[in-house]
Amino acid sequence: MKYVNTVLGQLETNKMGVTLMHEHLLGSLGGISQSYPELLGNDFKERIIAGLMAAKHGGIDTIVDCTTMDLGRDIRILAEMSQRTGVNIIATTGWILTIPHVMGTFTADQFAQIFTRDIEKGIEGTDIKAGILKSQAAYDVVTPIGAILLRGVARAHLATGIPIMLHSYSPGEVGRQQIAILKEEGVNLQRVKVDHSLDTTNLEYLTWLLDQGCYLGLDKLPGVYLIPRTGVSPESRIKTIKALIDAGFAKRLLLSHDAVLVSTFFDTLSDADKEKIARDNPYGFLYIDKVVMPRLRELGVHEEILESLLTDNPRRFFEDNPN
Repeated sequence: MKYVNTVLGQLETNKMGVTLMHEHLLGSLGGISQSYPELLGNDFKERIIAGLMAAKHGGIDTIVDCTTMDLGRDIRILAEMSQRTGVNIIATTGWILTIPHVMGTFTADQFAQIFTRDIEKGIEGTDIKAGILKSQAAYDVVTPIGAILLRGVARAHLATGIPIMLHSYSPGEVGRQQIAILKEEGVNLQRVKVDHSLDTTNLEYLTWLLDQGCYLGLDKLPGVYLIPRTGVSPESRIKTIKALIDAGFAKRLLLSHDAVLVSTFFDTLSDADKEKIARDNPYGFLYIDKVVMPRLRELGVHEEILESLLTDNPRRFFEDNPN
C-alpha cells in the first residue's frame, strides 16, 4: 500500500481522488501570516475556506499546496484549513525565491538536511510532514545559488523518496539545465515534474522533457494574466494539452491552475489588473473543470483519459509507478 504525506497525516494514494497538483492557499513572504497577518486582509482564513469549499463542492478532493517557506507557507494554517474543509492538502518543502546574501554561504548538503527534516520529522516545529520538494530556476539560467538549492532538493529526495517539482521557465527551456543537474545527482527523472510547461507551445522541447522520463506540470490555466506575460493564450494551452495526449503522453501530464486564494502579491497590482484576473478566471480552482475539460471533450479527447488526468496521474506520480 502506498501513502503520501498530507498536513493531517499519511493518506493512502488510492484515496487522493481528484487532485490539483500546483496551487497556493496563501502566498506572501516567510513569516507574514505569523507576524503581520493584517497585511493579508480581513478574514483571510475565511476567504481561503470559501475557495476550498467551492473546490470541494466542485469535486476536488486533494490539493498540492506549492508554497515553500520563503513564499509564505504557514503549516498550521494549512492544517486548520484541511480540518475545516475536508480537502486533503499536501505541503511543500524546498525553496523558490532568491536566496538573501546572508544565506549565500550554505551548502547543498545543509539545504538537503533542513528539507529532509521537513519530510521526516515535521515543519515549523510541528509533526506535519512535507509531501513534495520544490526548486526553481531563473528565466533563462540556473544561477550558481539556484544550482546549490537544486542539488539540496535532489539530495533530500534521494534520502527520503519524496518526489520533486521544478518551478521552470519553459520559454527559455531552462528545464534542460535543471535536468542536467538532477542527472548529475543521480535522481530518477520519473520522480520529477517540470511545472509551468504550458508557458510554451514548443512541442519539441516538451517532448524532450517527457523523453527524459519526467512528468509535465501543465498549470497556469488560464494563464493570460501572468506577469511577465508569456503570450500563450488559454486556447493555445488547451491545444498543447491535446497535442501531448495525441503524442501518447497522457499518463504523464499533471494539470492544475497555479492559482492563489489569498496573497499580498495582489496588492502590487492595479485595480484594472485585479479586475482582469477575475475576468480571466471566475472559477478559481474549478477553471479546469468548467473550461478545460469541456474544451478537450470538444477536441475529441476520450472521457477515460480526461478522468485519469486528475486522478490516476497524480496517484501514479506519488506512488513512483510510471507505467
